[in-house]
Amino acid sequence: MTLSSKESGAAATTTRRGTWGRGLLASELGVLFRRRRTWAMLCALAAIPILIAVAVRVSAAVPAGRGPAFLDRISQNGLFVGVTAMLVSVPLFLPLTVGVVAGDTVAGEAGLGTLRYLLVAPAGRVRLLLVKYAGAVAFAVAAPLVVALVGAAIGASLFPVGPVSLLSGDSIEPAEALLRLLLIAAYLAVSLMGLSAIGLFMSTLTDVPVGAMASTVVLSVVSQVLDALPQLEWLHPWLFSHYWLDFADLLRQPVAWDSFLTNLLLQGGYVAVFGALAYGRFITKDVLS
Repeated sequence: MTLSSKESGAAATTTRRGTWGRGLLASELGVLFRRRRTWAMLCALAAIPILIAVAVRVSAAVPAGRGPAFLDRISQNGLFVGVTAMLVSVPLFLPLTVGVVAGDTVAGEAGLGTLRYLLVAPAGRVRLLLVKYAGAVAFAVAAPLVVALVGAAIGASLFPVGPVSLLSGDSIEPAEALLRLLLIAAYLAVSLMGLSAIGLFMSTLTDVPVGAMASTVVLSVVSQVLDALPQLEWLHPWLFSHYWLDFADLLRQPVAWDSFLTNLLLQGGYVAVFGALAYGRFITKDVLS
């Protein structure tokens, strides 16, 4: 059984588009992680656990209950450097860096004048939008992972490493503790996916990357401020930042997955809503004039 020339042409076109889509994604990731700005932000994030570890190392004992959570446990077990660093990074540093990357996705190309050339190629607006969001998500995964791994490395080099006491009172071996650390990084990556979708939408609204970046970061701050107001308690479960700090459930035995799944559903909702808004804006955006 042979295909007709029309069917063969359609199959060839589908194959070419699939190959182009994979090439476009690889190119996007390559450009993103070759930029000096990206490496500067990752280095700044890596500096957070280093500064925390060095500060604890050269100072006197940290009084219990002072400073960020788990800070007083670092001198007893170096793996807590990664946990403390991620806790410190969540309110500002992680949203700031992710907002910069997400806000630059489409607006950066438009500002440079390269967006029209990308759309002339057989990529299509929808595929291009998906690739841009995939790049933002890739950074959202890499950012907390860098904090976790650098924190574990510097903690192990400056402090003793042994069985880790969990919030439930149980103790686990360092290998399992490292796995919990990676789970927390995964939790934060999921938490930042909604913000990445918001940044993507903001990026389709303007040709000025700085404006999209600033708007995304400001929205993350506004969400956290609203989440801190008891008068708006009814709104809190709907804010994309509401569950950012609930990764403590991953430090129990057994692991409590409820907050992880709730956060995943919330972020999925934000991705769906702002992804649709980004699509609606981008599909009608005049970039060829």
